[in-house]
Amino acid sequence: MAAPELRLDGSIRFWVLLPVAWIALAIGVLRLRIAGLLRGERALGWLEQRQDTQILARSRLLRENGRFLTHQGFLMRKHHFNNPESGFFRQTKRKVQPRNLLTDPSLVMEMMKGNLVHVLPMILVGGWINWAFSGFVATKVPFPLTLRFKPMLQRGISLPSLDPSWVSSASWYFLNVFGLRRVYSLILGEETAAEQNQLLLQDQFLSPAVPTPPDPNKAFKAEWEALELVSHHWALQDVEEQLMSQDLKLAGLPGPD
Repeated sequence: MAAPELRLDGSIRFWVLLPVAWIALAIGVLRLRIAGLLRGERALGWLEQRQDTQILARSRLLRENGRFLTHQGFLMRKHHFNNPESGFFRQTKRKVQPRNLLTDPSLVMEMMKGNLVHVLPMILVGGWINWAFSGFVATKVPFPLTLRFKPMLQRGISLPSLDPSWVSSASWYFLNVFGLRRVYSLILGEETAAEQNQLLLQDQFLSPAVPTPPDPNKAFKAEWEALELVSHHWALQDVEEQLMSQDLKLAGLPGPD
């Protein structure tokens, strides 16, 4: 027997669908703001880590694509990285302080703050939405789905005959929580994507071991050695002659001697 076709009341859009989306957006923006305030002292270290990552990426691109630069342009960039007196890789020294979960109480406190900011609001607001909008079918996805999606999209509704494409109010909230990250970036800036990933890492405070941060000094030394071994050969040295010979060949004319 085919499942009955549903028609949603237009009031559901204004009293369930849009309010749940606005609540998820407001809670997400507030959570990221509070997380930025709690991070405080780690902002400088986080900025330094991102700078080191960008520097290593620029050096790798120079090694891989330096042949498309002129010889002078390549040497100028290489001088910036590898000069013995003022090169970045030779002069920059980072202080690496390994942090252990057993010996560093501040690490445990930071992880607890991350869980307090990220997990607790989602559980509390999700429980309140599940209670306040219990039993509501909020919307329908515009493509067919299999029965395996029913537990994910129809949380709080027990109707075996209901099409899996329908979404309950509770599931609509969680879809907004995990689907509005790009909207957070538009509202707060591009750095919120990195903040979101950092929060997700902080939430795993029950892991048996905390990985030690990589040593940037070793990465700088390895990149310096790799860049020193690169010999520059300009890929566009005879490009005009090659293009002229190709054009003459296509035209059926003899090439230059």
